[in-house]
Amino acid sequence: MGDNERLPPHNIEAEEAVIGSVLIDPDAILTICDFLKPEAFYREQNRWVYQACLSLYQREGKKEDIDQITVAQELARQGKLEVVGGLGYLSHLVSVVPTSVHVEHYAEIVHRLWVSRQLIAAAAQIAAIGYEADPDVEGSLSRAEDVLYRLHRGESRRDFVHIRSVMDDYFEGPDSALSAAGEAGRLPHVLTGFAGLDELLGGLQRSDMVILAARTSLGKSSLALNIARNAAVEQGACVAIFSLEMSKEQVVQRLLASEAEVDLQRIKNRRYGVVEQECVNEAAGILSQAPIYVDDSPLLRVVEMRSKARRLNYERGVDLIVVDYLQLIRSDVRTENKVQEISEISRSLKALARELDVPVLALSQLSRAVESRTPPVPQLPDLRESGSIEQDADVVMFIYREDVYYKKEEWERQYPDRQYPEGLATIKVAKHRNGPTADRVLRFRQNIVKFESVPEEEDIEQPALPRFSG
Repeated sequence: MGDNERLPPHNIEAEEAVIGSVLIDPDAILTICDFLKPEAFYREQNRWVYQACLSLYQREGKKEDIDQITVAQELARQGKLEVVGGLGYLSHLVSVVPTSVHVEHYAEIVHRLWVSRQLIAAAAQIAAIGYEADPDVEGSLSRAEDVLYRLHRGESRRDFVHIRSVMDDYFEGPDSALSAAGEAGRLPHVLTGFAGLDELLGGLQRSDMVILAARTSLGKSSLALNIARNAAVEQGACVAIFSLEMSKEQVVQRLLASEAEVDLQRIKNRRYGVVEQECVNEAAGILSQAPIYVDDSPLLRVVEMRSKARRLNYERGVDLIVVDYLQLIRSDVRTENKVQEISEISRSLKALARELDVPVLALSQLSRAVESRTPPVPQLPDLRESGSIEQDADVVMFIYREDVYYKKEEWERQYPDRQYPEGLATIKVAKHRNGPTADRVLRFRQNIVKFESVPEEEDIEQPALPRFSG
């Protein structure tokens, strides 16, 4: 028999043993229903019988035991009893196993062979991609990787779910969510490490795209790296950083300066005293243990970013993706202008957040229109020049620092009754799809590129920022 005539891998005896075990011991389904799906059965009639067992198990309201009689009634209701072979076939299934003690072993065989059949189908899909001979090599590789990724994740097309199942997940409560996340090795959300911001946002939520925008030199890269550090060191979150502007060496230097609280220029020049050397060594020890991964490829395409993020997620399980910054990413499709290109990139990043179920923190430049206003406070319309960023984002945060735009002498002349806001940065949450918008004040120590929460006991006057609607 040639390769084209070979039957796909299957084991009818194992399939029958699984269903027979469930028919003689209804509780057996509890150990296998989480991983064994009806589509894993090769023989169609076995698939239908197992589906009938699952339907009885999952039925709401009056609980029905799983046995030959109830399964026969369920199959009859679906019009499939005679097709599968009637009561005679169900009796045969019961007779093939004396006990249900090995049901999990039989189920694993059925599942493993189903994966093998899926792998054969995936190979055919990948072969078809190869035969297309698409000149976009990266695109072809990404599509092929996508086939295997979906297989590994066991993902199928999303379908409608009853609202009750969604509410059940919600009413389990945060404690249950935290417990479940701990068991699965995934964090329910990623904390920024800044109490006021975390209280407002509830942390960075999975599948959200969070935009952090500002004009140049206001500290958005520093804040993003501080958030990445806090998540990795304090929460153990696995963080992937795509640094399109800075080299990985520059990223490490900034992280070291913040962690050691040593001037960034001294870190760059490697000129520090004995005490500072000890601080740097200690900081290096902490950071080297943190699950932070940096990719500093310049001019990265979305398809390449997606492929790398998925690979790291498969190997390590990613909790947060940081992109520095959005306007430096290359689009996968040809567009007529920069606005369309950024719009396509924005949609792709949001899709990546949903696909990997992780928050994506993307940095963005703002238009020069900000500096034409007095005071130059960022507004949501400043993002609209960049296409659909505002629409795609779940959260939009701006950084505004009055000490960048006002010299101390000018400030004291205009605001004689207010203290000069040196080192204070207002984080303006201008959009929050699932919560309130507000401003939070952080302290920015520029020489060590570190943002810090402002202690509650400090009586700091909030900047008198104008309020704008989106």
